[in-house]
Amino acid sequence: MRVDFRSDTVTKPTQGMLDAMFSAEVGDDVFVEDPTINALEQKSAKLFGFEAGLFCPSGTQTNQIAINAHTRPGDEVICDVLSHIHVYEGGGIAANSGVSAALLNGEKGQITASQIEGVIKADNVHFPKSTLVSLENTCNKAGGTVYKLNQIQEIQALCNAHKMALHLDGARIFNAFEAAGYSSLDIGKCFDSISICLSKGLGAPVGSVLVGTQEFIHQARRVRKRFGGGMRQAGYLAAAGIYALDNNVDRLKVDHENATELGKAFENLAFVTKVTPVESNIVMVHFDSPDTTEIIMDLLTKNDIHALTLTPTSIRLVTHLDVSSEQFDFALNYILKMNLS
Repeated sequence: MRVDFRSDTVTKPTQGMLDAMFSAEVGDDVFVEDPTINALEQKSAKLFGFEAGLFCPSGTQTNQIAINAHTRPGDEVICDVLSHIHVYEGGGIAANSGVSAALLNGEKGQITASQIEGVIKADNVHFPKSTLVSLENTCNKAGGTVYKLNQIQEIQALCNAHKMALHLDGARIFNAFEAAGYSSLDIGKCFDSISICLSKGLGAPVGSVLVGTQEFIHQARRVRKRFGGGMRQAGYLAAAGIYALDNNVDRLKVDHENATELGKAFENLAFVTKVTPVESNIVMVHFDSPDTTEIIMDLLTKNDIHALTLTPTSIRLVTHLDVSSEQFDFALNYILKMNLS
């Protein structure tokens, strides 16, 4: 029985999602004439209290478009050192927008208003202009950590005071809602733009939506075209996104419960040095040496349980909708009995 915990990006469309895709009405989205894409963009924007949205192939593209639209070459974006926009987007901050990054060592991927205030550049020709702050909620590389609403509101107030834009990489924002209890409208009030991923915990095969004001999205659409992201009859993909928003948000609590159980199972094993506290659907397990990591990964793989090596001494497991209750029980029972002898 194969159980794939490598990422929540490995999910495949359900039959209901496929039916929605194959029955979608489509048009040319570059002409803004695909009714299903238009419906997804409007639905996503309304969900977060914004005026408009822009459908893109990936969260990397929505993030990079947002950075480009909020900044000018020579500006600076402030973010955590673990941020996806810095670590996992191919150097796009510099390559796509000519922008530098002020990197902060936050607490588990989360930065504070006081940290940000400490690196905002003075208005001096020697320095880049601090024009954008980017947060990631939940933070992937930190183990799915979740911002508290008051933390975000403090950062928003600081950004407003310094006339800086505030962007959210919301690749797993719906996981944050489930874990923290605040709403999409709560979050929408805090940011100038939000990237919403549909292909992780929500199970769509492709796609993210960037939401913001009408003026911002107009500029973002121009940047998307420049980046090669203009699609034609992509309503088939957008239909999957609509289905995901309508059907796969409430069930995220199951993923969180499963992740918590996995974390507890690993904590009870003698060869585990630490399990990062589980806040959402990501479990990070730490070992004393690379040799132990290699042995554990080999044992899991031989039993068709698949995780991801994160560092030489840690692995990551991510729960998602394509892990059935039977698959989860199989994996959990094996992990509870693991030993190195």
